[in-house]
Amino acid sequence: MKAWRVHENGEPRAVMRLDEVPDPTPGPGELLLGVRAANVNFPDALLCRGQYQVRPPLPFTPGLELCAEILALGDGARGTVGARVLAQPALPAGGFADRTVVDARTVFPAPESLDDAEAAALHVGYQTGWFGLHRRARIQPGETLLVHAAGGAVGTAAVQLGKAAGATVIGVVGGEEKARIAREVGCDVVVDRRTDDVIAAVKEATGGRGADVVYDPVGGTAYTQSTKCVAFEGRIVVVGFASGTIPSAALNHALVKNYTILGLHWGLYNTKDPEAVRTCHDELTKLAARGAVKPLVSERVPLEGAADAVQRVADGTTTGRVVVVPAQEAAR
Repeated sequence: MKAWRVHENGEPRAVMRLDEVPDPTPGPGELLLGVRAANVNFPDALLCRGQYQVRPPLPFTPGLELCAEILALGDGARGTVGARVLAQPALPAGGFADRTVVDARTVFPAPESLDDAEAAALHVGYQTGWFGLHRRARIQPGETLLVHAAGGAVGTAAVQLGKAAGATVIGVVGGEEKARIAREVGCDVVVDRRTDDVIAAVKEATGGRGADVVYDPVGGTAYTQSTKCVAFEGRIVVVGFASGTIPSAALNHALVKNYTILGLHWGLYNTKDPEAVRTCHDELTKLAARGAVKPLVSERVPLEGAADAVQRVADGTTTGRVVVVPAQEAAR
């Protein structure tokens, strides 16, 4: 079978190699999956660079989330051959491959309301958004949510979840195309950081009060702007640092303005509270069924294009979700 593998750390386009490898065999408690769609995430690029919090042994196959068909069951594994599921394959055997194996206890049923590419994009980004907004920030109907990078993969999920929660959503983007995407997924107000004064625009949109909740996957300047336009008793959810700059929090400023800084490492819930992850999946499935959330898949690329896709996501030149699918699906 074919699988993308990283043999040394570096930029995705340079270090990902499409190899012929033996088909995997499921061990006890494992499922053999045929990959139908694998979503591209920013952490895939960090893995290639050796900058992610997890550093799998070389060579490894990136691809953190997928929609797949169960092909075979290992001894003692529960599942139904032919069932469509969502999974997070354990590295070093990620999802940018024809097949992979996973722990049977970690799979979820794929929502019937979403196609393969949409379903593949539902898990990590939308779980992160749901935990960030509901578990950490405790967002309430009628509040104002500010989402940085609102036209990107992580941001579009947060926008949809914010609207589903009854919030007014302000999206910050970079450029006209991402502004169009942000409006398409539901932003009430869109601010282009390239041409607008972000702080002034947020204050104007909120009557000077500021945003009740800020969802920040960017860091750097975006975080600094957030501290200047967060409301009294507001909450800033720190999701990641796509800008490449990890800001230093001025705790005296948080004290004086009376706001809360909340960290979110969604992956920890898989080990600390896996039942909460399953509950979240059930909630997301319900939201998808009624059309409240729907991953915006901007590109469906064939397996052969995965390295380029990961690089473009890393460079911030994509909008919405980029998903790796079989060649026949990409051609549609």
